[in-house]
Amino acid sequence: MSKLDFGTARLGFRAGTTTPRDFLESCLKQIDKREPVVRAFVTLNIEGARKAADASTKRWKSKKPLSSIDGLPIAIKDIIETVDMPTEFGSTIFKGWNGGRDSACAYALRQAGAVIVGKAVTTEFAGAPPGPTTNPHDKRRTPGGSSSGSAAAVAAGMVPVAIGTQVGGSVLRPASFCGIVGFKPTFGALNRGGIGDQFSQNCIGTLSHTLEDAWAVAHEIAARVGGDPGFLPFAGGAEPAAPRRPDVLAVLETDGWAVADAGAKKALAAFLKNLERAGVTLIDRKTSKRVAQLEEAIAGASDLSLGINDWEKIWPFADMELRDGERFSPNFRKAVLNGTKMTVDGYIALLKKRDHARDVLMGLAGDVDACITLGSAGPAPIGIESTGNAVFNMPASMLRNPALSLPLLKCDGLPLGLQLLGFPNRERALSGVAAWTTAFGSKK
Repeated sequence: MSKLDFGTARLGFRAGTTTPRDFLESCLKQIDKREPVVRAFVTLNIEGARKAADASTKRWKSKKPLSSIDGLPIAIKDIIETVDMPTEFGSTIFKGWNGGRDSACAYALRQAGAVIVGKAVTTEFAGAPPGPTTNPHDKRRTPGGSSSGSAAAVAAGMVPVAIGTQVGGSVLRPASFCGIVGFKPTFGALNRGGIGDQFSQNCIGTLSHTLEDAWAVAHEIAARVGGDPGFLPFAGGAEPAAPRRPDVLAVLETDGWAVADAGAKKALAAFLKNLERAGVTLIDRKTSKRVAQLEEAIAGASDLSLGINDWEKIWPFADMELRDGERFSPNFRKAVLNGTKMTVDGYIALLKKRDHARDVLMGLAGDVDACITLGSAGPAPIGIESTGNAVFNMPASMLRNPALSLPLLKCDGLPLGLQLLGFPNRERALSGVAAWTTAFGSKK
């Protein structure tokens, strides 16, 4: 796959050896080449992108860039509003709809000088079923979802960074399947204004080829629009922390272990053995009471998360179902109806279980640098009718902590993510561990 690194391009802008317009044109050539098969985009705004890139070129030539991401070509998931393109939420109900405004993150990106190239395919209302996007590594396979187009656009070299969202596994799983970096910050750390839903596990994330690009984008968004109202904004820094070898990592099996491919388990085991040889202490449910307690607390994360999400679908989706239910997919309609059958007491009970799990996670904070597990149950499965199993990603969504999928494993010759889970609002510490792990894994 073609690996676009905006950090390197920025050095060229500064030196005057290339320009944002040149960089954009290289992206557009790749879009022309790969998009007919990958089908990552719902809408492209090439004229607007070229205009923005030209403005960025002038700023760099006058040595007055707006930010570290000035001139960055970026794709935005089509669940997030943009004033210059429709936002269709992966649904025929909203075909051609435009709310007449930028979302908070789109506004922040433009203010930072980023070049919004287009809207990337999402599954229906960021749930199911998937759209037409294929995996850039193998067109027969799913790219994952719901940030399907965002992940595929980056993996295919169409843009260096794309914005996605995650409620269950919608950033981390596509990153694992597509062989790129997926970053899900702490819940509430990036402002979700102008996103199609406000689920209490939903957060904005990034898909990129490098940690540096992911951190730069998150930093520039937070610097302009903060996090969700009342939540601490992303404070991970403008770039990742210096690489730091972790002293202790907690190895999590999660519910996913029962369904993980044998090859995926073997790949993880080999990586963990190399970590131990490098001096990293590994603890797990067999050797640590606290890890065993966390494994117990996150058991059933998928069912718990889906239950919470079903209740939170009641508005606006139950209202929409009364008028447009036949235009929902059967699975989405079923989830909405499931929510209407729940009671508020049942919802409260689920929230209490989720809060308890986070408390248990925090009990590990003084013992370990991060948790480590697979980014997905295996490589991307064949067939684009499904986005794959999110079981390995649900714990990070339920815990609402920062997590990364790093493209450091292989299974059957295909990409497989290595997942690192950090502690809430401690993205800075997680980045140092991730930077070291990436450098270490790249040598193996």
